[in-house]
Amino acid sequence: MNLRPDKPEAPEVNLTPLIDVVFLLLIFFMVSTTFTQRGEIKVDLPEASTEQVEARKEPLRLTIDADGAYFLDGKPLEADGDAIRDALHAAAGGDLEQTVIIRADAQSRHQDVVRAMDASSRAGLNHMSIATTVTDSAEPSVTTKP
Repeated sequence: MNLRPDKPEAPEVNLTPLIDVVFLLLIFFMVSTTFTQRGEIKVDLPEASTEQVEARKEPLRLTIDADGAYFLDGKPLEADGDAIRDALHAAAGGDLEQTVIIRADAQSRHQDVVRAMDASSRAGLNHMSIATTVTDSAEPSVTTKP
């Protein structure tokens, strides 16, 4: 007489219903998803005209040297954000369409450039450009803010 218990059989798992559900979910998400192109940038380009354009004022030139000293059109300013803002506002004469060109030394701190941009923005002058130089010809150029 054999009193040892039989070895239990391994349970058999039926995966067919699971695969059916996964395929149904896959089909559902494929059908319900809309594919849009989010990488496009829509730009309204200006139209050219042959009219004479009114001459623009000279831009304000805010210069920052390597030591963090500020100069507005060659005149020294205090390195305080409020003093820079007041000087820019006075130089613009209430014209909020005035352009400010920020010329910073390559060795100046990033904080000084951000302070100048912040002071210009708080003065209401939102048309800012950053002056750069081309490495081949070393001629100054202006890169505008988008």
